[in-house]
Amino acid sequence: MKLTILGSGDAFSSGGRLPSCYALESGDERILIDCGPAILTALKKQGLSGNLYSHIVLSHLHGDHFAGLPFFLIDAMFPAMRTEPLTLVGPPGLELRLRLAFELFYPRLISVKRKFELRFFEIDKEAPVDIAGFSVTAYEVDHFSGSPSYALRFENGEKIFAFSGDSGWTDNLIRAGRGADLYLMECYQYDLDLPMHLTYKRIECESSAIGAKKIMLTHMADEMLAKRNLVDANRFLIADDGMIVHI
Repeated sequence: MKLTILGSGDAFSSGGRLPSCYALESGDERILIDCGPAILTALKKQGLSGNLYSHIVLSHLHGDHFAGLPFFLIDAMFPAMRTEPLTLVGPPGLELRLRLAFELFYPRLISVKRKFELRFFEIDKEAPVDIAGFSVTAYEVDHFSGSPSYALRFENGEKIFAFSGDSGWTDNLIRAGRGADLYLMECYQYDLDLPMHLTYKRIECESSAIGAKKIMLTHMADEMLAKRNLVDANRFLIADDGMIVHI
């Protein structure tokens, strides 16, 4: 597997980072994980086309994680001239939420005839599904977004990649990342406990229980970024926009 960090920022683009979006590859399969509002900027900074990706998998339906979809789709419809099917994968309510967002941003455009098929797949918690060659399991986490919020586990028979999404601490974060070759975890604060987000100190405390081979920290607020020098570099990686990690 290969992971490209397209956007490692939070909802406020702390540190000048782009909001949440990641690209995961295995063999000929390429998918996007999350689709923040700067998705087109993120792709073009890396010289990538949205046409490379057959699926977009969403951890949850907050704007900084899915509001790039209308922009991704109008790019696919017009300048990119996409012809291959695109499947959007996410929590229950995904299709309705996208249609509402589209109607706000670009009225009626969601109904315009396209040259590619747009598919929706709403994933249930703890029910593994095959998505573009990956076995994907969603674990519900503690982060209110108007629909279930998920941590996601991707397996391809050889490697395991996990992504915490956004969440306050819950034991499902251990289950999602247990034994992963790489676990990408949101790390919003250093030690300031918030009910819907993780801290570095809590991740540090729970890392042995998780047992991932590598943990990478992402989605950091300014306060966390200011303390990145306190992160144990022997145990944790820090995500940066444009970083590529071979898993």
